Amino acid sequence: EVAAALAAGPAPADYPALAREFADGRPLAEAIRALRAKEKEAAELAAMADDAFLDPEMRAMAGAERTLAAETAERLGREVRIALLPTDSADEGGIILEIRAGTGGDEAALFAADLYRMYSRYAQRRGWRVEEISRSEGALGGLKEVVAEVSGAGVYGRLRHESGVHRVQRVPRTESQGRIHTSAATVAVLPEAGEVDVRLDDADLRVETMRAGGAGGQHVNKTESAVRITHLPSGLAVVAQDERSQHRNRAKALAVLRARLLDSRRASADAERAADRRAQVGGGDRSERIRTYNFPQGRITDHRIGLTLHTLDRVIEGDGLDEILDALAADRRARLLAERDGA
Repeated sequence: EVAAALAAGPAPADYPALAREFADGRPLAEAIRALRAKEKEAAELAAMADDAFLDPEMRAMAGAERTLAAETAERLGREVRIALLPTDSADEGGIILEIRAGTGGDEAALFAADLYRMYSRYAQRRGWRVEEISRSEGALGGLKEVVAEVSGAGVYGRLRHESGVHRVQRVPRTESQGRIHTSAATVAVLPEAGEVDVRLDDADLRVETMRAGGAGGQHVNKTESAVRITHLPSGLAVVAQDERSQHRNRAKALAVLRARLLDSRRASADAERAADRRAQVGGGDRSERIRTYNFPQGRITDHRIGLTLHTLDRVIEGDGLDEILDALAADRRARLLAERDGA
């Protein structure tokens, strides 16, 4: 129908929307055509294989080809069903990335810094932009907490499963006897929210300015450039201190606040819709261990899907993360299909 409308010469004002709809729908339409053609081929081969008047050799050949055609049709059908799954509009947008050191003291802060570097390098390889909003540094070059904005196409869809507790097992720099310690850091991946997604009433906000702490240079520390915004109804408080401009820090703090409020709403909606669903976005699973990084064995294990890889050195450098993210995405698609087919 869209192709026919385009061929008929639509009004100039309607053309861009029709062209986008055609471009978005064409891959799925072609996949469905391929599926129907393969199903027709499988049915024709089945009829030949069952035709008692055909030569036995021809029937045997038709039977073998029917099996192959049926397997291909099944694969194409699965691809079409996946393509028809409901999409999350947030998947194509950016995120607010929050990483906090957990149990483990200085070693946990060092691990938090390692995770931040891992995600930053991964983002760089994909052409995404990372802008730091705030940080709190620990000893030995670690990070107690860091909040950053990651912008680009498909960021949330790619990193949405990284929220949770990440555990590390390794020998700390300060350990003289070579004993392995276990510590942890918490990662939160929040979809970026615009003003349309979350409206903030000025009457609900308390805005405070202060001197920025930590890195930023002498100029930053001499001015009241850091901004703290508290959302009075929820009690959420956000600090932005990375920019010299108070105006820019205010804008970044509002972006983080909107993201946290939207994340809270999404978590509530997910819980109401499927209380027993695993790995809810922004839900209770953040308190659970999702992944272990074992440095002595060079092993990384994602506990949600039972995936173990011995490529920790590549993953922690941001180079081998795709294999884990691909597996998590495939698991999510399988669960969505199971939920839809069981409905």
